[in-house]
Amino acid sequence: MFEFDQYLGFLAFLTIATMGFWLMIFLVSILPYWIGGAFVERMKEIREKKKLERGN
Repeated sequence: MFEFDQYLGFLAFLTIATMGFWLMIFLVSILPYWIGGAFVERMKEIREKKKLERGN
């Protein structure tokens, strides 16, 4: 059976592994979506600015 220090070590390992897992999910899914959306918005602004310059 586990002794108390082994139990704390196991809990620390589970905590760190879980945080790493959710951080990986965040970086792989949400961050590229956020960067891609910012890029699309920037392209729309540039297109609109060019359209206004050509209109005048």
